[in-house]
Parts: sequence; C-alpha cells; structure tokens
Amino acid sequence: MSSLWRRRRKGGKPEEINSGSNLAIPTHFRCPISLELMKDPVSLATGVTYDRESIDRWLDTGNTTCPVTNQVLRNSDQIPNHALRKMIQDWCVDNKSHGVERIPTPRIPITSYEVSDICSRIVAASRGRHDIKCQELLTKINNLAKESDRNRRCLVKNGIGAALAESFAHFSKQENLNLQREIMSALTWSFPLGEGGVSDLKSSASLRCMARFLKGDDLSSRRDAIFVMRELVISSREDVHGLVEIQGIEETLFQAMKVPICAGATQACLVVVRHIMMLSQEKVTVRFVRLGLVDLVLEILVDGSKSACEKALAVLDEMCRTGEGKERARRNALTVPILVKKILRVSDVATELCVASLWKVCLGGDGEGGLVEAVGVGGFQKLLLLLQLGCADKTKEKATHLLKSMNVYRKKIECFDSSFGFNYVNWPN
Repeated sequence: MSSLWRRRRKGGKPEEINSGSNLAIPTHFRCPISLELMKDPVSLATGVTYDRESIDRWLDTGNTTCPVTNQVLRNSDQIPNHALRKMIQDWCVDNKSHGVERIPTPRIPITSYEVSDICSRIVAASRGRHDIKCQELLTKINNLAKESDRNRRCLVKNGIGAALAESFAHFSKQENLNLQREIMSALTWSFPLGEGGVSDLKSSASLRCMARFLKGDDLSSRRDAIFVMRELVISSREDVHGLVEIQGIEETLFQAMKVPICAGATQACLVVVRHIMMLSQEKVTVRFVRLGLVDLVLEILVDGSKSACEKALAVLDEMCRTGEGKERARRNALTVPILVKKILRVSDVATELCVASLWKVCLGGDGEGGLVEAVGVGGFQKLLLLLQLGCADKTKEKATHLLKSMNVYRKKIECFDSSFGFNYVNWPN
C-alpha cells in the first residue's frame, strides 16, 4: 500500500484515516473481512485473527468456515488477541500527529454462563419480592444490552426474556410502578420469550398491568406497553382472550391510535386490534366500529407509510366483515376513493386487502352508491389493470365480480379510457 488507506463502502464515498497524509496502515492491523483497522481483534480456532464485529456478522449469517482458510470451524470460540490489540493501540498513539485516534480497550462481551446466572438471580429476587436487588439487576441488564448488539443477542438467546416475564408477573401484583415500568421496557427487546415467558405475561395480572400503563400519561410507558402486547399476541394467539376480558381495552387501544404516541406504536396497536378481531366474537369487532375505528383507520390510510397502510387495511377488512362495519365504511366519503387509490400503489398485500374491502363495501345491500363512486374515481380501470398484470386467485375472483357489477353503471358514468384498449360496453354481464 503506497499511499492513503482507503476503502470504498457500498453506496458511499472512500473512507480515509487522515486526508492530506501518506500514512499507511500495516496490513496485519487490518481485518481480513472488512479491510479496516481492527478495534477488537479476536482469533478463531484456525489461528486467523479478525475484528470481532466482522467475524460476528460472518457467523451470524450461517457461515461455519474460516473466511481466510475456508476450514470448517470446530467451534465458534473467539479468543481476544490482546497482544495485537496493544500493538494497534501503540501504533495509534505513535501516529496521533497524523490525526489517528487511539482505539479504546473493548469491553469483554457477556457469556452465556453469565446470562444464565443473571436470569437465576433476577427470578430469585422477584420471587422473594426484593425490589432493590431486582432494580440493581435490571440496571445491569440494560447496561449490558446497550454496550453492544452482541451482548443483547446473547441475553435474548439465553433466556433473559423468560426471566423478565416472570419478574413482571410477580411485580404486577404490587405498587412498585417504577420497577414494573423498567421491566416492561426491557421486555420490548427480549422477545422471543419461550413458552414459560409467554405464560407469565398472559396472566390476568400482567395483562391488566400493561393496560394500566397504556392508559397512563407517561408516553414511553404507553409505547412499551403496546410493543409488549404486540409481541405477545404474535407469539401466542390465545392471549387475545385475556386482553378482551379487560374492561375497556377496546377504548384504550382506540385512544392510543387516536392520540398517537409514535408511528411504531400506532402500527403495533393496529396489529393487536386485528388479532383481537380475528380471534374474538363479532361483538368485539362491533365495539371497535362503534368507537369510530373505521374513520380513524381511513385517516391513517391517507398518508400512512407502506407498513402502516398494510396494517390499517387489514383492520378495515376485518371490520367490513360485520354489517355495522360495512355500513360505517359506506357512510364515510373517503372509503371508496382511498381503497381505489391504494390498489397497485402500496404492495401486493395491500392490493389484495383493498380489493377485498371494496368487494364487501360495494356489493350487496346498499352498495350501489359505492359501485357508482368506484367507477367515477377510476376503480374500473384500476381493477382491469390488476387483472391484466395478474393477482392471486381469490383477488382475481373478487376483482372480476366487481368489474361485472360496475359495468351495469356504464351508462350512468362515462369513464371509459381507450388507452386500456378495452370497451366495457361489451363486458359480459
């Protein structure tokens, strides 16, 4: 290497150690994978040294060989190369005048043994109702998780979620709100919890505790509560029954969306609400409809992100399965225009949900006005294009049915667009 050490990042500009100098980084100080100066050199069983972050990414993607030698690794143990790290630090100090900053001594990552010990201690502290001891362990867990992604993955992999879930279940019956809040915050990144952890969180006391935080004034606690609820219903569908039994949970979730905490929390609420509707009796869905959820979901759809639109459309589709839901959707002037607009604009999933909701709203009962409006806002052309591009069989069936029904109103609204090369006057009735 004759001049500056540079490395072009993907999609970025060359990175330099120090512009304006001819400083060259010794080859043996560079990671064989990233070609960058190693900050935390570790050696594998093959004897080759890599930067810990780079080799972690390599192993996390499922590779089982040494990148340099291509030998199959007997184990994934990483031995810190302290001698090389000290040499790199000395080199950085010697070249301080060139703008090179000394690499700090890295913290030793947590081990699975240490995680198991922490899990045992926090469970014992929660069972014994030792608030102070539990608080100290929670602080330690959070600090370890913040140190590195590796630590966080190790904590999750070795069961910290289940231990935290049991602690939360124990302390849910007490009035120590600060401790409950901290455990819940840690739970947001601790999933999956395992069968035991899910069982603890779906207890009546735990669910009611989450619901109380969701009703509270503290925004971070409200956000954490809905995130934990979302992961819980995704992990175990049976848990929605416990949520439904909480008095006023429908209004609580509705208010969390009506007065949004953040975009992520709103989407988490939509996931929870949809699971509740899917797995509960129709009267639960009707309660959401009567609260005004149809109108609220349509507002979210106006300028929502791709992810938000998909989740909102899924909730709208569930509500339109009920008579009251369809009637409320028909009364809202935004329903048909938004559904037509979102076809082919968001994703395949969103398109299927749009067609399904249009099919429910526009056909049967008092849906004639919806059909006329759909034709007027370009729904005929959108559905025709969808059929030309191809879609799932169920969506194709609904789209065809809608097109045939719209064709009845061809004399009422002149919306034929010859650019499609199709004259719907000849569309089969």
